[in-house]
Amino acid sequence: MDIRTATNSYEKWLASRTAVVRGDLRRKHERMRESPFVFLRATYYRWSAACPELCRKIYDGPRVLSVGDLHVENFGTWRDREGRLVWGVNDVDDAATLPFTNDLIRLATSAALAQHDARLSVRLRDVCDAILEGYSASLAVGGRPIVLAERGRWLRDLATGQLRDPIRFWEKLQALPRAKGAIPTRALRLLMPREAGEWRVCTRVAGIGSLGRRRFVAIAEWIGGLIAREAKVFVGSEASARRLIASRSLASDPFLAIADGWIVRRLAPDCSRIDLDQLPRRRDERRLLRAMGFEAATIHATGAAAAARVRRDLRGRGARWLERAAETMVESTIQDWEDWKHKR
Repeated sequence: MDIRTATNSYEKWLASRTAVVRGDLRRKHERMRESPFVFLRATYYRWSAACPELCRKIYDGPRVLSVGDLHVENFGTWRDREGRLVWGVNDVDDAATLPFTNDLIRLATSAALAQHDARLSVRLRDVCDAILEGYSASLAVGGRPIVLAERGRWLRDLATGQLRDPIRFWEKLQALPRAKGAIPTRALRLLMPREAGEWRVCTRVAGIGSLGRRRFVAIAEWIGGLIAREAKVFVGSEASARRLIASRSLASDPFLAIADGWIVRRLAPDCSRIDLDQLPRRRDERRLLRAMGFEAATIHATGAAAAARVRRDLRGRGARWLERAAETMVESTIQDWEDWKHKR
């Protein structure tokens, strides 16, 4: 199946699950031409079919709770119940039970494609070594959320150094167009304070892979300041997504929930996805990739038995298995991107 056919098939399936925003799908198609890295982010449906086939001997392994659509820009910050800043995976749309290798191959592939776009400078071999170092270290302790306090000061400095300016953040949200038609009021109310009073509900265009799904943002004035909640159509596995949200135990995001076919989250200047382009130019990229591997294992190691199975599997894999798989998927992704870019 070529990339055009795969895309048409996915979008027909999506339209069977929810009302799609056609203008946003056209925007997604144009963005897919930008670069292989953007293309990868936009086409998880392609990856989920291609990777098990192209990396058949490497893709196998113990099946664990997985992110699915893991890549180097699927990380961000949120506040836990104690108000601490936590760093980790912040997109659970494609959570599923998969071989643990899926997330690692996709993360390494995305890093290689980010280097292709000059967003990272680490060569693939070092990328894979860093990811596996962090992954193994996390498995050894049974997984642990990355709280940006005493232990994660370097990452806190990296993350907080690019926190959005509150004035610009709220100006941008308030400039969004007012929503028309049916609004997911019940879902938005789930995480909104009861005393918030009147809301202004807007439509929002964001992300890459989720373009085409409806997004709404409720903005309200509360106790002297602005607050916002976003609801986005959710078409994945609710059970897997809820497990992933809860995988960090008490450090999970209390303002992230799934209800009535919507995923709802808090929007705030310090609770956002981290964009590689916004990070400081001087940064320890190998250490950052190690943290990404650590976070992946924290999700996979939900339960001591799962962590033990993965550790045993890793010991038998030998050297460079991740590098070989990533090389295969980089080549496949670039070929698909070239086909997409040149065919109308």
